[in-house]
Amino acid sequence: MLRIHNIKLPLDHTRKTLISCAAKRLGVPAAQIACCEIARRSVDARKKNDVCFVVSLDVSLVDAQAERRIAARLEPSSGELLPCETGSAPRVLPHAPMPRPVVVGMGPAGLFAALTLAEHGAQPIVLERGQDVDTRTRDVATYWESGQSAFKSESNVQFGEGGAGTFSDGKLNTGTKDARIAHVLRTFVRFGAPRDILIDAKPHIGTDKLAGVVRAMREHILSLGGEVHFGARMTRLICRDGVLRAVVWEDAQGVHELPADALVLAIGHSARDTFTMLHESHFAMAQKPFSIGARIEHPQALIDRAQYGAFAGHPALGAADYKLAVHLPSGRGVYTFCMCPGGSVVAAASEPESVVTNGMSCWARDGVNANSALLVGIGPEDFPGDHPLAGMFLQRDIERRAFVLGGCTGKAPCQTVGDLLSGRASSQPGSVTPSYRPGVVLGDMADLLPGFVVSAMREALPLLGRRLQGFDSPDALLTGPETRSSSPVRILRGENLQSPGARGVYPCGEGAGYAGGITSAAVDGVRCAQAILETLL
Repeated sequence: MLRIHNIKLPLDHTRKTLISCAAKRLGVPAAQIACCEIARRSVDARKKNDVCFVVSLDVSLVDAQAERRIAARLEPSSGELLPCETGSAPRVLPHAPMPRPVVVGMGPAGLFAALTLAEHGAQPIVLERGQDVDTRTRDVATYWESGQSAFKSESNVQFGEGGAGTFSDGKLNTGTKDARIAHVLRTFVRFGAPRDILIDAKPHIGTDKLAGVVRAMREHILSLGGEVHFGARMTRLICRDGVLRAVVWEDAQGVHELPADALVLAIGHSARDTFTMLHESHFAMAQKPFSIGARIEHPQALIDRAQYGAFAGHPALGAADYKLAVHLPSGRGVYTFCMCPGGSVVAAASEPESVVTNGMSCWARDGVNANSALLVGIGPEDFPGDHPLAGMFLQRDIERRAFVLGGCTGKAPCQTVGDLLSGRASSQPGSVTPSYRPGVVLGDMADLLPGFVVSAMREALPLLGRRLQGFDSPDALLTGPETRSSSPVRILRGENLQSPGARGVYPCGEGAGYAGGITSAAVDGVRCAQAILETLL
């Protein structure tokens, strides 16, 4: 099979168009094309009067020898001959190890670690402090509807099966380069994700479809002899002579001690009590830069027009996205993150009497508003002290302040961009209706966020507006705070991905500071599982 690159296709292309373009590039009659499929697809919107798709095509010819002759004369940037897939089965342990490996946390990192271990016969035991995806979906919906009175500390947007990514856009693009990414995407499809994620340059599943995928993965782990315990919060790791010996966890039935010599620590970026326990247990940890800001909302129609011009609204394009960044003279970086086309801003607290925002989109991305995090990068120099958890303390302080500013009900502080730029509190919204539930309280971001964060946002917004027309519109809405873009701490790891001084413990994923999104966290989960399997196979 040949893969040919950089083929431009009109938005209204047909299968006949694909075959015609492939035949022209390869210099063969269309009748010689036996099979032609899109392998990769992106939108080229640089020319607003000529928005199109740019694709790579996988092409098979009737004559296999002709394929090889054509491949020999293709330039590398133009195309290549794909190797045949062997489809070799993974090596499987003859029996589960004793003690069985333990995975703490069932976000993307823990889920893929557990799946990898299970598919190699290791029968892992998974401890998830939150609830299964169906229970937590109901709990989260009730919280969004009713506010603080319905908040559950162990079943929310941060804690539970699937992790925080379950209530997001299900965005799968990543800046990391790792051969395991293709495996992660194929695995998602195997368990029910749309096949489009295999070809789109910016793949996403959508929160509505991701829940079913997560459930199917868990059921497969169980079918292979794995165990999953929900409502199971790890409280202590027992190490002797620098080696993991057991894990202690609690659930509604009491306290349990489980022998363990291999544990994937995939706790997520919001397990603050676990961070504290690890620090008090003298695990190697360090401060880590992260970002703080607010969610910014615009009408999705405005973003579509800014990105696609006259082609805005074309059914082949769907809702437009964006990714913006600026480096200020002060040295601060300001950027957008986790952009949710046609989505909503959601309540994402994991502690009582706190307000945290995040963004979410369904697969269709058909909501009225677009939102993204507008973030300012901060580092240890901005933290209140040199304690390894100082960044976490800063997050908590902002989130509790937001709770008070929101009237102690779970509502979130909110301000228009026009008022932020003018340095005044907002008293009424403009044309953008806030999507955040359980509601917003208008005010001033200067009362919520550190002064240097607000100053950086004010400086950056007009600059970002030059890159995306309307981004700094006075009616655009800021809802805050956005404090959980990444972990504020790194749990150090050394040889073979294990924690120094605690052999057998594998800090993993976003919470440990080694990932930044669903895909990179899943990849890190696979890496840690493979490291454990290397000691067993």
